[in-house]
Amino acid sequence: MPNPLLDIRIGTMVRANLDDPAAYIKAILPLGFESIQPFFWQTLGGKDLPRLAGQIREAIGETDVVVSSIGVFGNPLESGDVDRGVLHAWETAIDHAHLFGTSMVSGFTGRIRGKPLPDSLPRFREVWGPLARRAADKGVRIAFENCAMDGNWADGDWNIAHNPDAWELMFNELPDDNLGLEWEPCHQLVYLIDPIPQIRKWAPRIFHVHGKDATVRWDVIREHGVFGRLPFVQMRTPGFGDSDWTRVIGELRLAGYNGAIDIEGWHDPVYRGDLEITGQVRALDYLKQCRGGATYLPNPA
Repeated sequence: MPNPLLDIRIGTMVRANLDDPAAYIKAILPLGFESIQPFFWQTLGGKDLPRLAGQIREAIGETDVVVSSIGVFGNPLESGDVDRGVLHAWETAIDHAHLFGTSMVSGFTGRIRGKPLPDSLPRFREVWGPLARRAADKGVRIAFENCAMDGNWADGDWNIAHNPDAWELMFNELPDDNLGLEWEPCHQLVYLIDPIPQIRKWAPRIFHVHGKDATVRWDVIREHGVFGRLPFVQMRTPGFGDSDWTRVIGELRLAGYNGAIDIEGWHDPVYRGDLEITGQVRALDYLKQCRGGATYLPNPA
């Protein structure tokens, strides 16, 4: 009998550029992760995707773990050698996603470097229109992560999909049903945006969720302001940040979300380095507890 809790799985991201990502996956699965998102930083780094898919399937074996998505994080809108490698990585991941048992590829939109965000829209349409059609032909959905990568509306290097106003522009340019968001509350808290109403508004476009949180340091804001000498926000592993993940998961369920929440590590100022896996296991347990208690309670406000 299917377990309704697993309509939303709790998993983790895995660097696909590792020498042996399948061995890493095999080592961490006993910790209780339910999904895996292998991801590439910019290019494929010479990886043979059919071979990698076979190795990962073998590592997963007879467990109930799934590959939720393949990640490609780079800038496919520019024309440098690495940027062209990013575009090739997207094309290859789309073509081979089925070998991993997934129908989703996710990552950054890219951006015209050093220009205001709207200046990237013509190139966005030029690149992502064909990619969206290529993906649709293969039954693949594309999810754009909502990470600014230190960019803003006026300037940036990596990604335009970090702001709700940008989402409006993007999906007006390309309203394809298989284009959506890889959403996480962390990047909205960085903008001091309340993530809960955002789930309600954007749920039809939320295809994948990253398990990453943030702590807003209001004492710093009150004394030093935002974007000053001291950081006013810290990225945190779920369970150590400000988000109410029981409520987040409840809102996702209410909206009909069926997918994964994959923990994005490596950013927490405390649980990193030698403590990375400690933080991830805590986040895994915490998110499972939130999932088990995620009944929707209307906000009286």
